[in-house]
Amino acid sequence: MRILIQKFGGTSLSTDHAREHVIHHITRERSNGFAVVVVVSAMGRKGDPYATDTLLQVIRDNGNSLPARERDMLLGCGEIISAAALCSLLIANGISSVVLTGGQAGMITDEQYGHARIKEIRPDKVLTHLRAGTVVIVTGFQGSTIHGDTTTLGRGGSDTSATALGAALRAEMVDIYTDVNGILTADPRIVEEAKPLPVVSYAEICNMARQGAKVIHPRAVEIAQQARIPLRVRSTFSNETGTLVTDSAELKAELSVKDRHVTGIAHVSGITQISVKAIEGRNDVQLQVFQSMAKHHISVDFINVTPSGAIYTVFDHDATRAVDVLQEAGFSPSAINGCAKVSVIGGGMNGEPGVMARIVEALTEQGISIMQSADSNTTIWVLVREADMAEALRSLHAKFELHR
Repeated sequence: MRILIQKFGGTSLSTDHAREHVIHHITRERSNGFAVVVVVSAMGRKGDPYATDTLLQVIRDNGNSLPARERDMLLGCGEIISAAALCSLLIANGISSVVLTGGQAGMITDEQYGHARIKEIRPDKVLTHLRAGTVVIVTGFQGSTIHGDTTTLGRGGSDTSATALGAALRAEMVDIYTDVNGILTADPRIVEEAKPLPVVSYAEICNMARQGAKVIHPRAVEIAQQARIPLRVRSTFSNETGTLVTDSAELKAELSVKDRHVTGIAHVSGITQISVKAIEGRNDVQLQVFQSMAKHHISVDFINVTPSGAIYTVFDHDATRAVDVLQEAGFSPSAINGCAKVSVIGGGMNGEPGVMARIVEALTEQGISIMQSADSNTTIWVLVREADMAEALRSLHAKFELHR
């Protein structure tokens, strides 16, 4: 069998009009000769009746004391409703269809309720239905312990369900359908010249996802990369092929994609920069600072360590607590909130001279100060004031000619 995985997010299932497009995509791929597995998220977003955030509000409104196991039982209901509605529509359109929960589809996880990890997949039941010519609808975001208890995989879990099933079934492709036509060079709400990318590498999209581009969960991409399964990020509301995610030189050549230094620009706002200076006579500043953050479950990022101290960032909502913790440890930290992390991402920048110079040039031309920087093989990060973030994104996008 030629197996194709199609994953549809909440906005793709939230209205009658959207579900008509979903039926169209399923029908088209069946006519193209694929055995189709459809992975679904809960319908809609916060405020909609069956969205995950709405179900979480049910817990808050009723004592807010539900244990983690029972919480996962409730949160799995949104995907079950989506799957049942889609199954009914497919059958009404003359297409044989069946619904399987994550556990019934063979998704075996550990017992970390709320953020379970997949241990193995036993897809025998899925394959049986596919061989019978049936469309298999699987509830995303959820699995089952070996004892049969429902678990959820955390935010972005439906993407993970789709690529994990793709790996287990040796699918030809995994299509992630969303409300945008692929992956763009930047956030189009800020950079009007942002354009869709025809192809990106696994590493590039992982970095873009981690740095604020909320198109696909990085954990899902990592699974696809390990299994060497191509992904496509596509719009539910068009027939365009969207963005291909692959490292395959053959597929890139087929699309006539040339190597580029920079692929896209991403951003994360709501960040506070914290600076801690060493105390004379003490050489344990770094140890004490980061042990204190870990002890109080404060996530740190953008870390620069020197003999004279440490500079790092936390989210604004953790900033006051972080400063209090440091003061209790005997330090006198300084904090600058209202910052943003801007990331310049590209698989072709490794070993390429001049990329940082162009970043500095672009920001200097706009009078934007760089408060901190760091780099990896595929990403250069700069910290700027949040008030400068939009102009920083636009100037970097223009400097690297990503609109072309």
